[in-house]
Amino acid sequence: MAQVYERVALIGLGLIASSMFWSIKRGGLAGEVTGYARTEATRETARRIGLCDRVCDTAIEAVEGADLVVLCVPVGAMGAVAEEIAPHLKPGATVTDVGSVKAAVIEAVLPHIPEGVHFVPAHPLAGTEHSGPTSGFAELFDNRWCLLVPVEGTDEGATAALRALWEGMGANVDEMDPAHHDLVLAVTSHTPHLIAYTMVGVADDLRRVTDSEVIKYSAAGFRDFTRIAASDPTMWRDVFLTNKDATLEILGRFTEELFALQRAIRTGDGDLLHDYFTRTRAIRRGIIDAGQDTDAPDFGRGGSRK
Repeated sequence: MAQVYERVALIGLGLIASSMFWSIKRGGLAGEVTGYARTEATRETARRIGLCDRVCDTAIEAVEGADLVVLCVPVGAMGAVAEEIAPHLKPGATVTDVGSVKAAVIEAVLPHIPEGVHFVPAHPLAGTEHSGPTSGFAELFDNRWCLLVPVEGTDEGATAALRALWEGMGANVDEMDPAHHDLVLAVTSHTPHLIAYTMVGVADDLRRVTDSEVIKYSAAGFRDFTRIAASDPTMWRDVFLTNKDATLEILGRFTEELFALQRAIRTGDGDLLHDYFTRTRAIRRGIIDAGQDTDAPDFGRGGSRK
């Protein structure tokens, strides 16, 4: 694979940024990768494990001379980071992000982007329940989707280069407008996470089921809720606060469906339940056919980090 950028700066060194670094190195996609993290402890960890070619003590130092700057901080912090680095961005550089909400990020970041710098928001649909600089690995994006959400008037060359980077890291790339992106993610990610957090919270409240029983018998389904609910709390707090409208809309739909199933169980309507489960089973089959999961035993995760 050919080099796409001479210098890439990663601002925030968690799961996504660390995976981007290892993936960029695997593909030879950049000449140098600089990195910055807010805490000294994270920067020290990054240096110790060889994460980034150069770990900087300020975001300003990290972005100097960078052709691509990737904001890998929680969505609630992106506006402040963009404001801090804006005067130090190289003319002709591209700024992108990896946040799972797009309309709010564009609203927060775009006003700070200087004339002559390109802004191409992005969202890699990949992750694990682990976070922090040591959690990344080069294969995270392989055959996963990355959505690019270029703002109106974005330079086509800047978008094409970012697409080439993500494809070089193994991802499939699509483009979407911000509002539609936020609705799609409210369905596929945000609301399922909220339900998982709720389900784990419910189990915590059910004192008639002991903690040891919850842990011991969790493979019956609860385990998969806990895997989702183990995700980074700061990130998910910001997701719900910044994608409020779409999440509330899908949550309303979910509540209606839940009431319909509740009524079917109460009235003994087996036909409705069977039809509903048949329809939802077909969706699962579609996800497997699309290569986005495997039907191997142990939910496709037997010993895998992914």
